[in-house]
Amino acid sequence: MSRFVLISPSPEFAAAMQTAVDGALPGGVYTVATAELPEQPEQIFALLGGVRPAVVVLGPGVPLDGALRLATVFDVRFPDVAVLLVADADADLMLQAMRAGVRDIVSPAVEPHQLRIVLQRSVQATEGRRRDPEPAEPGTRRGRVIGVFSPKGGVGKTTLATNIAVGLGKTAPMSVVIVDLDLQFGDVATGLDLDPEHTVTDAVTRAAAQDSMVLKAFLTLHTAGIYALCAPRDPIEADGIEADQVGRLIRQLADQFDYVVVDTAPGLGECTLAALEECTDGVWVTGMDVPGVRGLRSSLEVLGRLGLLPETRHLILNMADAKAGLSVRDVEATVGVPVDVSVPRSPAISYSTNRGVPVLQSPRRGDKASSALGEVVERFTPEGAARLRRKLHRRVVVS
Repeated sequence: MSRFVLISPSPEFAAAMQTAVDGALPGGVYTVATAELPEQPEQIFALLGGVRPAVVVLGPGVPLDGALRLATVFDVRFPDVAVLLVADADADLMLQAMRAGVRDIVSPAVEPHQLRIVLQRSVQATEGRRRDPEPAEPGTRRGRVIGVFSPKGGVGKTTLATNIAVGLGKTAPMSVVIVDLDLQFGDVATGLDLDPEHTVTDAVTRAAAQDSMVLKAFLTLHTAGIYALCAPRDPIEADGIEADQVGRLIRQLADQFDYVVVDTAPGLGECTLAALEECTDGVWVTGMDVPGVRGLRSSLEVLGRLGLLPETRHLILNMADAKAGLSVRDVEATVGVPVDVSVPRSPAISYSTNRGVPVLQSPRRGDKASSALGEVVERFTPEGAARLRRKLHRRVVVS
């Protein structure tokens, strides 16, 4: 069965698409080697014996005006078929394409493995529409919003956030987005080895706020099958981003993704508080130092008085070291809540962070720190959350 149809006179792109699909995605590719586009979608369906494909790829080498017109017809009459456009896109073309219903735009020089990710995402979107044809009501909360917080910097908060996102991406590919809300000095781009074309600055504009397709165009695709929305390149740009814009951005993303992982700035700034109000889960990170632990206790007390603590909370003790002079029981006694996962200090994590490749992205891992990060991720998967609910015992915190 051909789930993918390519209309393009380019044999090079046809070969790249065949490589992207073969052995990796279910179904085959039906190639129409021409620059002439059909007038109606039914002409494409007829080539497949009347069966609708999951994805129709237009270009390279086809007229852009005709491609946008055909995409609009698909969007109105057959919204369960994803249309991709292959072109060198500028801002104007990108906006026109999104308005026409084009699901994604890819470069003619795209690598097969990158094209595979885009095709997989498109297939998942079409399957979702076919299972549930009723559109979701605006504002319906679908995704789980996981905020990663710490009152102080230097505790590995970004390392934890990127590993959570990558880990969840393995169970929910193309359904995870990580947002860097450390707007002045965020390191998500560095932690994921990304050079993003767009940042949070673009994502909070009026155009993105009014059209989720425009917002998606500002996300950066990572090789682990997740999306990233990175911090502004210039710290000065952070001054133009307001708390209400942050809240609206997270709500938009939660409507589009199963998981939204939010890496916040240290402390309790306005944007951090706005993110906290949208979180379904709060992950608090601390190291094994007295100032950091006491700062966490004060932070939780303040948030408790403000009524901003999410119902589901997770305390992660990062860079745990028996030689630090504090024990897990000491941390629990000071903070007043149990430590859920203790991540030991590990050269493997430091090495992976410096490479820009989260340790959970690597297929080979066996140290205790990697296993602990896996435990953190499992707390957010459906199976892991169910196991947590089934636990009958509760840890007693030393007071």
